[in-house]
Amino acid sequence: MSIIIDRRLNGKNKSTVNRQRFLDRYRRHIKKAVSEAVNKRSITDVESGSEVTIPRKDLTEPFFRHGQGGHYEQVHPGNKDFVEGDRIKRPSGGKGSGKGAGKASNQGEGMDEFSFQINHEEFLEYMFDNLELPNLVRKQLQDATEFKYKQAGFNNDGSPDRLNVVRSLRSAYARRIALSGKDRKDVRALKKELREMEVSPDEAEQEKIVALREQIKALNTKLKKLPFIDDFDLKYNNLIKVPSPSNKAVMFCVMDVSGSMTQEIKDMAKRFFILLYLFLQRSYKQIEVVFIRHHTAAKEVTEDDFFYSRETGGTIVSSALEMTRDVIDNRYSPADWNIYVAQASDGDNWEGDSSVCTKILTQSIMPKVQYFSYVEITDRAHQNLWREYQTVADQFAESFAMQQIKTPDDIYPVFRRLFEKKETQ
Repeated sequence: MSIIIDRRLNGKNKSTVNRQRFLDRYRRHIKKAVSEAVNKRSITDVESGSEVTIPRKDLTEPFFRHGQGGHYEQVHPGNKDFVEGDRIKRPSGGKGSGKGAGKASNQGEGMDEFSFQINHEEFLEYMFDNLELPNLVRKQLQDATEFKYKQAGFNNDGSPDRLNVVRSLRSAYARRIALSGKDRKDVRALKKELREMEVSPDEAEQEKIVALREQIKALNTKLKKLPFIDDFDLKYNNLIKVPSPSNKAVMFCVMDVSGSMTQEIKDMAKRFFILLYLFLQRSYKQIEVVFIRHHTAAKEVTEDDFFYSRETGGTIVSSALEMTRDVIDNRYSPADWNIYVAQASDGDNWEGDSSVCTKILTQSIMPKVQYFSYVEITDRAHQNLWREYQTVADQFAESFAMQQIKTPDDIYPVFRRLFEKKETQ
């Protein structure tokens, strides 16, 4: 058997296999660097590549060596400063010339920390590692766009890659038995008769013995001409295309843009939704995103308006939930879609409206959605909307999640907690 090994390099004289092995080895350092980069970057630059630095202590290879072992005494000649029993102090700081030495030196040597660059795709891979949409299930076959091939019996014609070897050999064996059964039975009968005549043959039976041997030889020659496998024996797998259940999903991004939301809070909310949008676009093919902004009134907007519009006003959160409910009823049937909602607000709401929000959630939205995540962006104590939502979280513990963001450094950790992959039981 010939084995072909592709040793061609992957652009700029780099090996993709070796690079992937290197990235897997220093995965912990890369994930830490990605987390720090997400928190420090601007909104528009959050998805570009990054530089990763590995401490020099982590660059060394582990190794084994033989030691003397046991208890032993050693005398160093020429020692005038120490006697037996003295404890030797550890040297204070190295004087190498590597990074971190602190000042110039004319002796010693060291090693700089190792830095390398990861590209856009690698950055996103580590950013969204081990994340998923919770409770995603396959829905009905209506308007299915996914298909898969399923085994549906066998054909006598087909392409060589669909040849079923076991079924073909079974068919060939059955054919040989069917076509040679009578001849093999005759051979066995003639051999039995021949053995009986050879026990005590006389002159009259010699000619008959010769005739039997010739007859057996002719039958065996005929059996040998029967082919081991014939074109008629070949069986091919018959594959048919059947619709596959769809895992279509829709994400409702609901953002508060009322007057109580300062520009700093809005920027943190936008950063959270940008992370969510990048995650959805990268990880799922059949995903739709509905953008809803609200103050006293809610409006379904485009992606551009959602992130860059400067419209503001008072605060009535129930208007956004009512619009979410109406869009679900009109366009996204729970029988066909996995429905998700992500809401970001500072938690400040008109006091009489918070109880309305709870009613809409418990009666109209939560029974239809797979997962509802609420993020409160404030460095103060929890607001009245949080307290109302707490009753919803107690009632729908598996599908309702709440987190608080106080500073920009909390955005990425909160995002990971909300969409962290759950371990299957």
